[in-house]
Amino acid sequence: MIRQVKQPGLRLIPLGGLGEVGRNMTLLEAEGKILIMDMGFRMPEEDMPGIDYIVPNISCLKGKSKNIVGVVFTHGHYDHIGAVPYLLPKIWHPGLQMYASPLTKGIIIKRQEDFTDQPPLNINEIGDGSKIKLGPFEVEFFKQNHNIPDNFGLFVQTPVGNIVNTSDFKFDSTPVNDLPTNFQKLEEFGKRKVLLLMCDSTGAEEENHSLSEKDIEKNLDEILAKASGRVFAATFASLINRIQQIVTLSEKYGRRVCLEGYSMKTNVELCRALGYIKAKKGTFIASKDALRLPDNKVTVLCTGAQGEGSAVLMRIALREHPVFRLKKGDDVILSSSVIPGNERTVQVLKDSILRQGVRVFHYKMMDIHAGGHAQQDELKEMIKLMNPQFFLPIHGQYSMLAANKDLAGDMGITEERVYVGENGDVINITSKGFSVEKDKVPSNYVMVDGLGIGDVGEVVLRDRQMLAKDGMFVVVVVVDKQTGRVKGSPDIISRGFVYLRESKDLLRETRKRVIGIINHATMAGGAVNWSYLKDEVRNKVGQFLFTKTQRRPIVIPVVIEV
Repeated sequence: MIRQVKQPGLRLIPLGGLGEVGRNMTLLEAEGKILIMDMGFRMPEEDMPGIDYIVPNISCLKGKSKNIVGVVFTHGHYDHIGAVPYLLPKIWHPGLQMYASPLTKGIIIKRQEDFTDQPPLNINEIGDGSKIKLGPFEVEFFKQNHNIPDNFGLFVQTPVGNIVNTSDFKFDSTPVNDLPTNFQKLEEFGKRKVLLLMCDSTGAEEENHSLSEKDIEKNLDEILAKASGRVFAATFASLINRIQQIVTLSEKYGRRVCLEGYSMKTNVELCRALGYIKAKKGTFIASKDALRLPDNKVTVLCTGAQGEGSAVLMRIALREHPVFRLKKGDDVILSSSVIPGNERTVQVLKDSILRQGVRVFHYKMMDIHAGGHAQQDELKEMIKLMNPQFFLPIHGQYSMLAANKDLAGDMGITEERVYVGENGDVINITSKGFSVEKDKVPSNYVMVDGLGIGDVGEVVLRDRQMLAKDGMFVVVVVVDKQTGRVKGSPDIISRGFVYLRESKDLLRETRKRVIGIINHATMAGGAVNWSYLKDEVRNKVGQFLFTKTQRRPIVIPVVIEV
């Protein structure tokens, strides 16, 4: 139950990240000014053929660009920054200020090189403890452990009270390539009276405490110490800490490192330039040079741990890579957990590798991957440290948000002080409670397909799903302009519906029906409504094909007058 209040002092509007993993973006609005926290995308679902990404719907910001006092980014993962090139042109104005850590800034700017027609980015660098004043908001950045460096939580002073956005986080006392959690600073924030805690929920259904990166490093060390052949290590290109671990361990055992995959090469190059990945001179070599080294002196660091068809590891497994072929004696490390929905593709990948006599190490066999998100013990500790008056679970599927709500209840936050929200909610906050406006703002999916942003809607997507499921059936008819009669036999083109050579009876009957439909419609003479006639062909042919095949292809009639 939500307590009703009369006067909204602050509006909080999540445009993504609630009820889903990814697409993180939240608006804070006070005194007519708007602060944006993150601008991320999410990957498409399996029933979205051809879609590249899904980004937040920002139609509620139309005409309000000059009210936006700033955009702040928590960290450099694409689910928090990936929508920048798609959304920025719609809200940009010359005074728009953006704030990010050096690594996050570097990743954003590097990606903008693929979007040459974009407005200029004015990104200010921030660090641990940085404070900025943006209209009625004062934002303080504080370091949080994750699986990428330069990850920051946000302590936001607003006209109605203090809000904490945890960002993605975990508590790690022995991180790699990072500093341990600063619990003293978190305690200090808690003493400053936190009105609302916006808390990462991705790990809320997982018991106990997340693994430390130090534990992962020990197990990776064991694999490389025993490896007698080449080691192929696959992980996310954005998992900078894991990349550093593999580079360091390869150096320890006298191995050279080949980078494979565009995103892997790009991220490592950027991180080396900024000092986030350190390597000895000569550690990195070109792939062709690896062929001249003994197998036990080579590590291939690549993308593809999720079994993506176009990623490097799958191409190596299928013997389609231009340089590398797997052979007995090689070891493959899949250093990532399986993203829900990718189980089948990962299984295909593992099977393809194992058939070639190669050993596969994955997270279910031993701890070679640590998630970047706090689990139940850590989430309870965060709630205890912040001691918030109100609690808003963020970043996760609805079941994760609900689990985080239960954790807050375990820590003494009563149900009326917790809100499990949905994207598009307009949440009014005062020092006395929540209220949620009756009307939501649009928060539906905006789909990116190539250069198109939002031009693929539900109708187009439904057509694609139908094409993928039942195919396409094109009927080409030549009609005499003077008599209105069909000339010759209609041509038929089938794609993904039936194999024409084996469906001659069906095609013969279809042609007869098409001729009958058109000749009957034009029999009376006079002007012919060709639009109506095409609809008749489409509907009646569609019904006929369904009765014969129980399939519903997209029927496209093409009528040519001669």
